[in-house]
Amino acid sequence: MRRIIFFLLWVAHFLPYPVLVVIGNVVGFLAFWLIPERRYVTRVNLAKCFPQMESEERETLARAHFRAFCRGFVDRALLWWAPRARIEQLVRIEGLEHLRALGKSPVILFAPHFAGLDAGFTRLACELDMVSMYANQKDARFSELLMRGRTRFGDQRLVSRQEGIRATLAAMRDGRPFYYLPDQDYGPRETLFAPFFGVQAATTPGLARIARVAGAKVLPCVTQMLAGGQGYVVRIEPAWDNFPTADLLADTRRMNECIEHRMPDMPEQYLWMHKRFKTRPPGEERFY
Repeated sequence: MRRIIFFLLWVAHFLPYPVLVVIGNVVGFLAFWLIPERRYVTRVNLAKCFPQMESEERETLARAHFRAFCRGFVDRALLWWAPRARIEQLVRIEGLEHLRALGKSPVILFAPHFAGLDAGFTRLACELDMVSMYANQKDARFSELLMRGRTRFGDQRLVSRQEGIRATLAAMRDGRPFYYLPDQDYGPRETLFAPFFGVQAATTPGLARIARVAGAKVLPCVTQMLAGGQGYVVRIEPAWDNFPTADLLADTRRMNECIEHRMPDMPEQYLWMHKRFKTRPPGEERFY
């Protein structure tokens, strides 16, 4: 079945982008009903993070999230196989000057899990040689496509989680920006509980720790899927001042707050189907 999906994605990269947008929306509509576990997780997350919303509004947001997520997946047809010129047309970059101004200094591009995450990486790869981390997928063919798709342009260095952080630090010292995705629940080991929309969430303090060890500047890097099938925009913001500090928990809260502040413009695009609150503080009941 997966091989058929990959073949259809390859075929899809020949299609006009408005057609891909329609396909992604249809797939998202169907996925909302065909994947009950992720539908349930999404509903729980939205209820916890937006209790002030009417239930009908949250339900509308949940359905929009599935459409955005599936659009992002379908767009991988272009990210993996389309010519560079087409990707440069599809995804524009704002704020690259903030990164260029730092020269070869160690840099972390803090990239939260919004729907345009992969589009942002691929577009930046047309301009920069970066380093990023990846997790091996259960499907070997999918892992191969991900690796090949993310290394099509430039000289990208992908480090497996099994390699640990040392290889990443070495690449940063060579002048590669670190495209970092630390905003998921990786379990209780070496995490802190920091509020995310007022809910205690197991959060890795890796952003602050790596920034300290590497002497790196942190620049938020958020990719937004634009309405009306207009593609994407990658926004690189100025480097954070006074980061990291001596307060690791405060630094970790700052990371979560950064995501919250970008949510109003694209609430449907955050990865709500991820079990963000899977790990609970001792004695607290599970959410899922």
